[in-house]
Amino acid sequence: MLPSDRRAFHSPSAWTRLLLVLVIGLVADLGSKSWSFENVADTPVRLNRADLLSDPNYNPIPRHDSVTILPLQLLNLQLVINRGAVFGIGSDKRIFFIVFTLFALGAGFFVFGRYTQQRHLLSHFALGLILAGGLGNLYDRISFGVVRDFLHMLPGWNLPFGWRWWGGSPNLFPWVFNVADVMLLLGIGLLMIHIHRVENQRTLEEQEVKDAPDSSREKPALATEALSQDSAHSSSDAEA
Repeated sequence: MLPSDRRAFHSPSAWTRLLLVLVIGLVADLGSKSWSFENVADTPVRLNRADLLSDPNYNPIPRHDSVTILPLQLLNLQLVINRGAVFGIGSDKRIFFIVFTLFALGAGFFVFGRYTQQRHLLSHFALGLILAGGLGNLYDRISFGVVRDFLHMLPGWNLPFGWRWWGGSPNLFPWVFNVADVMLLLGIGLLMIHIHRVENQRTLEEQEVKDAPDSSREKPALATEALSQDSAHSSSDAEA
């Protein structure tokens, strides 16, 4: 086995890549959340875990104007507390999401160590992003009881023909999210690309194995024919 083919669990370089992406991603997520809740509203927003858990309707975020990050209403900063998962899915299921996230994090490390190899750089980058995103939102759920969201994409764009989402919002993209959500989705996308590449490579290797016996049968046949010819020549020489 080549050194690049050994499992990532036994590879210091693979662990270094995974942990480096994880740490950088986690710092970026928690840092951006803290900065936004300190600076986007007119006054810093403080989240009290006890108050947020005791009253599901409690919201300490004051009314505030969103801050434009990208022109043409492509991306704004808007403070929101999220009691669910990505894009607010599954509101008020905090314990479930904590348990699910812990399980998913364990599964991520298991997949890294058991099913990836030292040379699978894309999978290590993808798993690092997924783990960083999961840990970032897990920290919020444990520390504050909610997840801090602040990114609003396409805030000034509405659905065509007067359509509305099931919640009544006419916005083209009504959800507010954070850096952890972006890393989770990006990591899953990159992992799917990695799996597709591995499956293609496996298919090519299986095809090569299937083709190998045909060529191996031809070689003995040629060798047998050559041996027969040599025997015939030897017999002719002997008779002469």
